[in-house]
Amino acid sequence: MDTTNIIAIYGKSGHGKVLEDIARARGFKEVLYIDDDPKKEALNFLTFYEFYHEVPVLLGIGDNHARQKLFNSLKQKGFSLPSISHPSAVISESAQIGEATVIMPNVVVNAQASIASGCILNTACVIEHDCQIEDFVHISVKTALAGNVKVGKFSYLGIGVNVIQGLNIGENCMVGAGSAVIRDVASNLKVAGAPAKVIA
Repeated sequence: MDTTNIIAIYGKSGHGKVLEDIARARGFKEVLYIDDDPKKEALNFLTFYEFYHEVPVLLGIGDNHARQKLFNSLKQKGFSLPSISHPSAVISESAQIGEATVIMPNVVVNAQASIASGCILNTACVIEHDCQIEDFVHISVKTALAGNVKVGKFSYLGIGVNVIQGLNIGENCMVGAGSAVIRDVASNLKVAGAPAKVIA
């Protein structure tokens, strides 16, 4: 089977719909969905594995920890998990992008930024020069990170967050929508507000 123009999305979700748009904008002619929910119009994994095991898979899972579990499971089974970006995204040639990362429309990733595996860079977010985004991070819509910001594994930055230059946000953090982060955030904290303060 010629799988050149076929790609699959694991998770028939709202996130999956956006991935389908990106895939079609990148020239994929056929997009398959895989989902574990029998109520959804999608292939179950066993069927997909039997007939389409050479097809690359995008991860249509928004939850960071669930996305990691799926990533590990598919990697162990030998699937290709490519990164993909919308054509409207602006990505520096010196930026590094890990596998299974999704870059949505109008995102900017500037010079020497490093984006690890399994990340979501959502619509119109800005990742400035020399930022380091670790594995399975979700940067939400219109969030802006100034230069040299580091975001640890599994962290989630809500819609419209702004982070000033040089700060560290630890692992497994949640930053509430509209927050202004002006100091480091230790791991495993929830912060919100302008300026952002610990809420849990």
